[in-house]
Amino acid sequence: MKNLLRCALALLFVAAVATTPVLAENKGEKEIHALLNDALSAFKAKDLDKMMSFYDHSASLVAYDVVPPVQYTGWDSYKKDFGDFFALFDGPISDEASDMAIVAEGNLGYSRMVEHVTGKQKNGQPMDMLVRVTDVYRKNKGKWLIIHEHVS
Repeated sequence: MKNLLRCALALLFVAAVATTPVLAENKGEKEIHALLNDALSAFKAKDLDKMMSFYDHSASLVAYDVVPPVQYTGWDSYKKDFGDFFALFDGPISDEASDMAIVAEGNLGYSRMVEHVTGKQKNGQPMDMLVRVTDVYRKNKGKWLIIHEHVS
């Protein structure tokens, strides 16, 4: 009975390890991980131009955000959304990412994470929100860009 229990526990451990997302396993995943770190830094600094440099600069970019109109189509539309969001804050924004997973193969990849965003708004009210973020990336001419984003 003890051997059967040990065997079952060993199989559960192997199954858990095999299904756990591995962060930055291959070259593409490492590149996307670096992009995400740079994007988080740009977000915290409210650096709109740097932030938008990680997105496909075209009308085909689609993003779903937590604020109306909820769906943003095109780079210009999403840039305005980010600008409006950054303008809400008086001072820095804190953004802590957790539960991050990245997958990349060929010229496509995706990531998912949970972000905890906090800061003081210009109206004096604190902002403290937890959001889930999923991004889809395409690599073109050696550069990964976000082609679709979903924030909820």
